[in-house]
Amino acid sequence: MQFNNEVEAVNALHQSYKNIKAEIGKVVIGQDEIIKSVLIAIFSNGHCLLVGVPGLAKTLLVQTVSSVLDLNFNRIQFTPDLMPSDIIGAEILGEDRHFKFIKGPIFSNIILADEINRTPPKTQAALLEAMQEKSVTAAGHTHHLPQPFFVLATQNPIEQEGTYPLPEAQLDRFMFNIQLNYPSFADELTVVKNTTSNREVQLEKIISASEIQYFQKLVRNIPITDNVLEYAVKLAAKTRPNTALASAAINDYISWGAGPRASQFLVLGAKCHAAISGKYAPDIEDVQAVAEPILRHRIVRNYRAEAEGLSIEQIIKDLF
Repeated sequence: MQFNNEVEAVNALHQSYKNIKAEIGKVVIGQDEIIKSVLIAIFSNGHCLLVGVPGLAKTLLVQTVSSVLDLNFNRIQFTPDLMPSDIIGAEILGEDRHFKFIKGPIFSNIILADEINRTPPKTQAALLEAMQEKSVTAAGHTHHLPQPFFVLATQNPIEQEGTYPLPEAQLDRFMFNIQLNYPSFADELTVVKNTTSNREVQLEKIISASEIQYFQKLVRNIPITDNVLEYAVKLAAKTRPNTALASAAINDYISWGAGPRASQFLVLGAKCHAAISGKYAPDIEDVQAVAEPILRHRIVRNYRAEAEGLSIEQIIKDLF
């Protein structure tokens, strides 16, 4: 892709975002903000954790995104007996008596990690290197994953029997923790009408892998003013108890705050949010627009906050 200047490139990203969102909207009804967050993560080269009760189209959303983007897609169903080799692959002895590496399903552009918290930490850890370094190591050899690479994971917050909490190191690698809520009555009417008839939707491929990579580089090159940059970093720093910027409420209710990766994602997310909105530089409102799903899984409440029923979302909004 070639554009005469950055303004044309941002306009192209804005238009591509609208086209992708409209195409996804043919299948996924009434989840505009969720779709927006997933696309921001993709254009920011980040990963998403989708949390919601069964039946809210988490899996359908990921499958639809992969259909609209001209990318390879693999689904991994996380179960208690899943092994690391079932994800990254393994070396086997070939007919020529030499070991060769057989790639696992992780070698794809989009990975749907379905019910990611149903597999033990040993298997979850197989994703750590892939999510951060975009590579896997087996038998001392490093294998690079295809680019672009995204992990879109789903999780059920209700049924916790037979589940394993995600390690903090893995949670921190997700750019967004997106909470899905029940649809409105009107949206549910449309969903039921569409899914109980013979209606078939043909989805078009909107954007290619090379175009996504171009837009990912464009997002990083978008300028940001010093005051917006400082606001994003301070917002993350304010979540850390017993530090200079922490408020009395943070000291009272938070046991652990967000790390530097949150600051990086706040800046990248704000840049991308501005670009898909047709703006050429982010402002403080763009930082605030992406702050909740970025900080939600990086702040740990203490027992006092839980006893008083204080939610993470309330604490984040108070930071603004």
